[in-house]
Amino acid sequence: MKNFLLSVLFSCLLLVAQAQQAAYQLKENISYAGKGADAYSQERCVLDLYFPTGKKDFVTVLWFHGGGLTGGNKEIPAFLKDKGIAVIGVGYRLSPKAKVEEVIQDAAKAVQWAYQHLETYGGNKNKLVLSGHSAGGYLNLMLALNPRYLKEVAVPEQAILGVVPFSPQCITHFTARAEQKVDINQPVIDALAPLFWVRKEASPITLITGDRELEMVGRYEENAYLARMLKIVGHQQVKLIELDGYDHNMVYPGLPLLWKEIQNWSK
Repeated sequence: MKNFLLSVLFSCLLLVAQAQQAAYQLKENISYAGKGADAYSQERCVLDLYFPTGKKDFVTVLWFHGGGLTGGNKEIPAFLKDKGIAVIGVGYRLSPKAKVEEVIQDAAKAVQWAYQHLETYGGNKNKLVLSGHSAGGYLNLMLALNPRYLKEVAVPEQAILGVVPFSPQCITHFTARAEQKVDINQPVIDALAPLFWVRKEASPITLITGDRELEMVGRYEENAYLARMLKIVGHQQVKLIELDGYDHNMVYPGLPLLWKEIQNWSK
């Protein structure tokens, strides 16, 4: 009798696990490169879509990977799975095969794909959250603060529910400075810097960094300056979170904070 009950319990647990697994689907390597794209764009401009089935009107996080704009691959953070939301892991072209301006345009096209296609999968195209680590966070901010990029792909700013970059570069990205033959330790704020585009109309922004004493050189201070300048120009929904004790590799402790913001913005 005991063995029978254990067998029934095991079967029930297995069915529950299978039901949970069946509640989500993963579609990989969806191209957003567009017609006439060259071979490198076709290789890199792809995304993975992880989404809940049998559900409507869900939030979607577009997650842009880090790697200094010179490395890295698309990814879907495990923490964000099984939360009733969709997650898109975005790939994009890398320097030196692509200029930083072109990489930002890739990021905008990925958002365009989400805006145009999410309703097919049950999602709400006006509930997009931009997030990502390091270089990915930089791309988040360039899309959120310079209105030209989303305008060029016909995505309204109102579609962006919020932006949560993890340890982003806020001055001109060091890879963009390298294109200009500027030393990595020479700070620059030009049109390829999120700080250049501070404005009060931008979507809600939550900046997350590691400990100021452990982060990459000046990264916390860049984010603090961006937060301050956004407030000065009248932005009403910006916050800065410093993760004491964590260095630049602070993705996991940041993910629960991202989830908390999604819940707050979805109310």
